[in-house]
Amino acid sequence: SSAAVSVSDLDLAYQLQLAEAIQASLRLDALASNPSSSKGKAPVAASSSSSSLSQPAPAPPEPSDASYALAIHAADLARAEEDHRYAEACRAYYARAAASACVAAHDAIFARELAAVPEDQWAHDGDNIERPLDSTKPLFRVMFKGMASKEVVGSRDWDPRVAVLAVALCDSQGKVVLRIQKPVEGFVGGRMMLEAMALTEGLQAALGLGIQSIRILNDYKALHNHMRGIWRPKQAKLAEMIDQVLSVAKKFKQCEISLVERGKLDYVMKLARDSILSQIAKAVAVNASKEKRETCAICLEDTDVSKIHVVEGCAHHFCFCCMKEHVKVKLLHGTLPACPQDGCTTKLTMEGSKIFLSPRLLDIMVQRIREGQIPATQKIYCPYPKCSALMSLSEMKHPLQESSSKYTIADAATLRKCVKCRGSFCISWTGCLVTTTRVGTPKLVQMMRSYRTLHGSSCGANVSNAST
Repeated sequence: SSAAVSVSDLDLAYQLQLAEAIQASLRLDALASNPSSSKGKAPVAASSSSSSLSQPAPAPPEPSDASYALAIHAADLARAEEDHRYAEACRAYYARAAASACVAAHDAIFARELAAVPEDQWAHDGDNIERPLDSTKPLFRVMFKGMASKEVVGSRDWDPRVAVLAVALCDSQGKVVLRIQKPVEGFVGGRMMLEAMALTEGLQAALGLGIQSIRILNDYKALHNHMRGIWRPKQAKLAEMIDQVLSVAKKFKQCEISLVERGKLDYVMKLARDSILSQIAKAVAVNASKEKRETCAICLEDTDVSKIHVVEGCAHHFCFCCMKEHVKVKLLHGTLPACPQDGCTTKLTMEGSKIFLSPRLLDIMVQRIREGQIPATQKIYCPYPKCSALMSLSEMKHPLQESSSKYTIADAATLRKCVKCRGSFCISWTGCLVTTTRVGTPKLVQMMRSYRTLHGSSCGANVSNAST
């Protein structure tokens, strides 16, 4: 009895430990799913009853719409912060580039001043000559050019109607700090609009670099008059663009505009011309690829012109796949193929069909053409199953008399040789029926002996078999 009691005590202790482990696991799951609600609460004591083992674990709460909205908001906020950091990095990079350009301009001016110092002054005061970095920003030059394709292509050439914007920012010494070549997609307008767009692009780039003092070099007098307020644009779109240019120009501490000769802007002109030629080449390539495709009238698929067959005689166009299937069906039905166009009776030629037919179909087509050329009363097929070559009566060969000691006059009239397999056979001609018999076949020889006389099916002429 004592042993039984000890066993029951051990079982009870095991059950209690198992229940405590399950409860602890449930508490951890609850804390993980809802940590805020579990703060400040005392742990629940494990029940000593074994009925707790049968209680199912509570299901985790399903995420609500609010939790989804918060997650989406957090993701958007993270993306916005990343964009902000990227913008700050770009501004810092542009600021460093502008500062570097200012230092380079200052050093260039100082180097020229040092080169102009006389030798005697350099010997006494060379170590004391200095030029502090001026806090005022140097004057940068903005050169721009808007160019359309019609200014480059000839009068007889195809105009793809593309446009480009070219901008060059130079420091006070003429060194190019930044250059821009930008295509304009779907541009509709004149030179004034293009020039204003190019100038806006250059001013915005200068602002991005932190440049505060600029001098605009312009070779288009009409735009110069609009910028000075001498002229007023009549078109609403152009007026809006001029207002945008003036608005951006006001953001600089110093902004000068100068009307210069066309030769002063050779660098930016070359940028624009190179860019427009590149855009024209791309447009021509795209247009050529479109022109090199044609729609098949059978399958209605756009196919490369190199895969389009032009039927000789009628010039109807079809793709290779459709032509091959059409010719294949006609040949297998025993007819000579014609043009697939409805109502067209132009026959296909073997030379023109070589490009899309397989060698097997070409052989069949050659045979069909020969069948069409030989009259029905002149057609002879080789009686040997492995050959079956088509011949005309005039093409068949007469075997030489020396080839057989039993060669008779009857053989001269009926014995022929196949032009392809060189097999010998006999023919009988009645004017309406030509029969062929392979020489040396015992069964056929016996049949010819038993039926000595045949009658033509339409002419009624008697045909007597020569004795073998």
